[in-house]
Amino acid sequence: MPASERTVLVTGCSTGIGRVTAGMLRARGYRVLATARKSDDVAALATEGFEALQLDLADPASVAACADAAIERTGGGPWGLFNNAGFGLPGAVEDLTRAALRDQFEVNLFGTVDLTARLLPAMRRAGAGRVVMNSSVLGFVALPFRGAYAASKHALEGISDSLRQELHGTGVFVSLIEPGPIRSRFRANALEAFGRHVDHEGSHHAAHYAAATEGKSSAFRAPPFTLPPEAVGRAVLKALSARRPRARYRVTVPAHALGVLTRILPDRALDALLRRMG
Repeated sequence: MPASERTVLVTGCSTGIGRVTAGMLRARGYRVLATARKSDDVAALATEGFEALQLDLADPASVAACADAAIERTGGGPWGLFNNAGFGLPGAVEDLTRAALRDQFEVNLFGTVDLTARLLPAMRRAGAGRVVMNSSVLGFVALPFRGAYAASKHALEGISDSLRQELHGTGVFVSLIEPGPIRSRFRANALEAFGRHVDHEGSHHAAHYAAATEGKSSAFRAPPFTLPPEAVGRAVLKALSARRPRARYRVTVPAHALGVLTRILPDRALDALLRRMG
């Protein structure tokens, strides 16, 4: 089937990876349904010529409405889904409230899985489809002060691995994208979430937080080997176009290097390395 006959729904298209990937897909001939959470961003996407849908992954009603709209517009359901939308919440584990963890998982896992499950039946009936999950290098390692985000991405990887096995033989393939540092608004959004959820002044880690918010930690600044969002877009295109897509596509030098090091380093040595990276 040529790309022009394939529709891909892309979540989180207001900026960064989602916006760039949606444009790359459209340039390759795919029909793109681009989603954003805020109405202003939906309007901006429409102005750029995208078929734009509103989607707030933290709101079950919004997820259901978006899925229904995608099914209606495509006359059954999109052929592909790129689950890109998500955010990072920095903070020490002891400073993470139940509400903070819930917000992290509502978007990065619960809403993403809900949307996927609503679109899968049409793919299965068609006997063809692609589900691409945007995970992270923190989906297979964990850094200090990234516990909430790492937990959500580890969970996304686990559920994606199960889903890939459950869909074996259906013609529907599931792939994970595992980026390292990518140039986007991710860190600015992380700082915003940190301000909402973490009592940084009253924390045992107040000094660390002060240094981090001044740009002295990779939690809030771009570390070495940061790549533009097009690097992720290229991996998504590979996952969508391959006859037999890989289970995982790692993006950036740190992601590839850590993938190797997790297999050869003992836990104590790996922990020491990851502490220095954090």
